Amino acid sequence: MPRLMPSRIRDPAWTPTETVAAWADDRATGSGIPPGGIDMEDKMNVLNTALACTWLLLAATAHGAEPTLTVNLVGRPVPEIDSLPEGPYRDLVQRGHELSTRTFAVIGPEVKNLRKRYAGNNLACTSCHEQGGAKPFAIPWVGVTATFPQYRGREDQISTVEERINGCMERSMNGKPLPLDAPEMKAFTTYIAYLSRGVPVGAQIEGAAVLQSAVPDRRADLMAGVVVYAARCAVCHGADGLGKRTGQRGDAQGYIFPPLWGPDSFNNGAGMNRMLTTTRFIRQNMPLGASHAASVLNDDEAYDVAAFVLSRPRPIKSHLEADFPARWNKPIDAAFPPYMLGATADQHRYGPYPPLAEKQRQIADKRKADMAASRAAADSASSATGR
Repeated sequence: MPRLMPSRIRDPAWTPTETVAAWADDRATGSGIPPGGIDMEDKMNVLNTALACTWLLLAATAHGAEPTLTVNLVGRPVPEIDSLPEGPYRDLVQRGHELSTRTFAVIGPEVKNLRKRYAGNNLACTSCHEQGGAKPFAIPWVGVTATFPQYRGREDQISTVEERINGCMERSMNGKPLPLDAPEMKAFTTYIAYLSRGVPVGAQIEGAAVLQSAVPDRRADLMAGVVVYAARCAVCHGADGLGKRTGQRGDAQGYIFPPLWGPDSFNNGAGMNRMLTTTRFIRQNMPLGASHAASVLNDDEAYDVAAFVLSRPRPIKSHLEADFPARWNKPIDAAFPPYMLGATADQHRYGPYPPLAEKQRQIADKRKADMAASRAAADSASSATGR
């Protein structure tokens, strides 16, 4: 009796995806199916083939044999919480949304319940993660659940979503970590998972973080930044950079426009305290209403105003010297010691950055070559021992 799996599927040159596709095509067209139907042995062959091909596909994808699926957030519809059926899941998603958009009112430093004062400032998560964490190139949360756990250079280890949230709590929110079993942590992770629905695990996300654009090859001009700030930023964030409150100090109602420096802003350990990150965020998202596709400031304006903003005083996080313990992958705009590239603190703070980027590339290339040589030597020694 003919087999259901034609010989062409056994071609070892085919990728697992091609194998599965060919098998599905043959099943759909009836290729190889005997006139009398399919007996139990053939049914088992079908099942075993499908399982084997699926396993091969997963294994090959995990080892990089096939291209990673790409998900583009630009133009991607944002899910509507109101479309969820009523129940505990919808309630928790809504709670996560509230925590994100009104962080100051739920876990801020002015809330009445002292035990809930986890955040150390009156910002909201969405002060940076715009449009409820869904705006492309505004450090969105869409797809985060599909990309964690992931390696994080700041800790030099694999980190979970919960650990990443607490990183923001201690830095951007200038506060303290949430207990892993806290209802607020559950609400945050549920909301992020809701935004990430439909994004496959391991997908490449286009629109994540900020758009990686070039910056001027010079030291930033702080005085030019003062001019840009006065013309473009002060109307919302205030001439003093301290933002515009919704109500009064102490009412836990946060800001209409958040402070960019001062005691109620992010601390110097936050990702937004890095020049390249802030420059690109401003370039693509500021003033309010701008986007990566409709920017307002040019490259020089964004670069200089970012430098001015980051030159202003803000809360200090202790023990930053423990960040990026591997050292070789410490970002070139992480403006705190130790510095590994032989440059001044001023250059790490204000640029120029292309020379630092080139030095870091050379260090990374040498490290890669050294590791390859070590592996080759180990393999050679192992082979010699085996003989």
